[in-house]
Amino acid sequence: MAMRPHPVLKPYYETERERQAFVTTLFDTGARHYDWVCAVGSLGSGRRHRHRVLRRAGLRDGMRLLDVATGTGLVARSALDTLRGPGAVIGLDPSAGMLREARRGLAVPLVQGRAEALPFVDDHFDMLSMGYALRHVADLEVTFRECLRVLTPGGRLLILEVSRPRSMVGRQLLQLYIQRFLPLVMRLSTGSAEAELLVRYYWDTIAECVPPETILKSLGRSGFAGVDRHVVGGILSEYVATKP
Repeated sequence: MAMRPHPVLKPYYETERERQAFVTTLFDTGARHYDWVCAVGSLGSGRRHRHRVLRRAGLRDGMRLLDVATGTGLVARSALDTLRGPGAVIGLDPSAGMLREARRGLAVPLVQGRAEALPFVDDHFDMLSMGYALRHVADLEVTFRECLRVLTPGGRLLILEVSRPRSMVGRQLLQLYIQRFLPLVMRLSTGSAEAELLVRYYWDTIAECVPPETILKSLGRSGFAGVDRHVVGGILSEYVATKP
């Protein structure tokens, strides 16, 4: 049985079979506004946070990094602050629209593909990163096993995610910010219905996502060791794990 990151979200699609087509279309059409969405959503702190998280997870010069679900390449760009060798960073994403935007400002190899079927040989990368995209995969454990397969022994997996705050007040504030404030900002600043829909869907996947404990257990069942979670501000989760 598949380990879904969240149940079917009926306001957007009716069945799990329809999910992938919806998500791909959503990111294809919203790609040109994605960096702006992230900049506003993080209040401009995103790049500094990504750089710190990568270093904290053990990213060092000389490594080879695969950025899974790279989107417009935000995490990959932050990795280039550390990894400067040719071919040291590769980005992968299922959305042609996202990859098109990534190519505008990112001079690294970019591959169209899905996290559940990585088009790379075994034992190839020293680190895999995934930035705020785990909620969009079809199956957590299939994805984790693929990540394990392409990592070198001792290689590290880093997953960045937005998690629901534990407190009711925290959840309400985060919901108000993402579900109400950000869509309004997107509507006024871009006039794009796609950007507004992207933000609303973003919140619903956060609200319905499986709890962090489930993600940690799935990582362990998939074969990873040293599984851990670091949380910043009660919201920003960093899942790290090592290939034995």
